[in-house]
Amino acid sequence: MPELPEVETIVRDLAPRLVGRQIRTAELRKSDVLRRVSKPRLLRALKGNRFTAVERRAKHAVLRLASGERMVIQPRMTGSLIVYDRPLTIDEARYAVLTCRLDDDTLFVYRDVRRLGTVWLLDERAWARYTARFGPEPLLPEFTVAAFEERLRGSKAAIKKTIMDQKRLVGVGNIYANEALWQAQIDPSRPTHRVTPAELSALHGAIVDILTRAIDSQGTTVRDYRTGTGESGTFQLELQVYDRAGEPCRRCGHRLATTHAIDGRQTTLCAWCQR
Repeated sequence: MPELPEVETIVRDLAPRLVGRQIRTAELRKSDVLRRVSKPRLLRALKGNRFTAVERRAKHAVLRLASGERMVIQPRMTGSLIVYDRPLTIDEARYAVLTCRLDDDTLFVYRDVRRLGTVWLLDERAWARYTARFGPEPLLPEFTVAAFEERLRGSKAAIKKTIMDQKRLVGVGNIYANEALWQAQIDPSRPTHRVTPAELSALHGAIVDILTRAIDSQGTTVRDYRTGTGESGTFQLELQVYDRAGEPCRRCGHRLATTHAIDGRQTTLCAWCQR
């Protein structure tokens, strides 16, 4: 599913197209994506409202409304958020879940082939509870090595599982966990409490570096992900281990291996470099 770089790319693309725009009409074709809001309430809240900000929290797109509410969309594996300057094609319309016609006659569309994503409408109090569930943002200045060590303290789970725990640290999913652990030369299955301070410092640097470079490349498109303008990302061209099982390690030349032993997720590593 889209991780931090993909959602950050989406909101950066959407912001200049949505901020300040008024919603003339809104249509919701499928209600199973809604969480704690009914279809009538969502449509009433959107019609005539205005977007005042488009932001990201963790892996979620956060669209602030002039009413003070926030519409929070987590696109997950097959969702996309795009502003169109033209009518939708038959294929695009087929999986359009939420469509908003704006006052400049463009269409803001949340499209989700398998409808795995979620849509929330939150007031200030509900938003405070919602955002409090998540850990710190890894690209903010206050996310120092010391702060990283503090967030991981007490965990005996595999280090890969720990850095993917959104309550400890947001935005890192399976792709970037694989990449960061390879870059830091740490065995993904190592219990977190047995990772040394020097290794944690290297992992902190790897996470920040990889997420930053992935944003610069507009994210990773393995299959479904598209930017806020409908394009593919390009960071898949820079992946060192993810989806490269059986290929040579680009650092030492040994063959990469894949296991599903860590939380059932695909973990690809170099057993030589990440001992």
